[in-house]
Amino acid sequence: MLSGIQHFSFCKRQWALIHVEQQWEENVRTVEGQHLHQKADQPFVREKRGAKLVVRAMPVQSRELEINGICDVVEFIKNDNGIELNGEEGKYLAYPVEYKRGKPKTNAADILQLTAQAICLEEMLLCNVDTGYMFYNEIKHRVEVEITEEKKNLVKEMVTEMHQYYKRRHTPKVKTGPHCKSCSLQHICLPKLMNKRSVKRYIEGKINE
Repeated sequence: MLSGIQHFSFCKRQWALIHVEQQWEENVRTVEGQHLHQKADQPFVREKRGAKLVVRAMPVQSRELEINGICDVVEFIKNDNGIELNGEEGKYLAYPVEYKRGKPKTNAADILQLTAQAICLEEMLLCNVDTGYMFYNEIKHRVEVEITEEKKNLVKEMVTEMHQYYKRRHTPKVKTGPHCKSCSLQHICLPKLMNKRSVKRYIEGKINE
């Protein structure tokens, strides 16, 4: 899933627990994030605002990268250099918009997820997407993001690694750090325990007891 790119960038073990082992646990951050997305995630809703067409919860995919997911919002702006859209007059440029609960940060996870959306849109619409936006709820403001070839290559490398883990059904060992405190899976992950011994050794120890 496209959303896994953010999890993978944040922590490879967290990604594997969610997407390989199908485990999940809510915390305040995930609940707030779901609440924020309620308005954006209204599938098939199209709003026309002059020269702008807003599409919410747009399904996207890349057959090349074998990923799929949902864009919170895709804005299509009339432009002679754009592409034609079914049922619409004129030509449009596409701009993905991702909604986040917090404020702008240096973490590249959000940017890579937006870049992956741009890659999907380019493949589906046969167009070029060189700009996207991050809307941060804490500041009620959007930030423009340049979609570069360097960022696209990073996404492609990351997705390749994700596929390798997934095919092997492999969950990486934990690498603890300050990020563990905000992780929604910290009680499932057991970072302190796993730092000392592997899951296999832990289970064997319990059996021997």
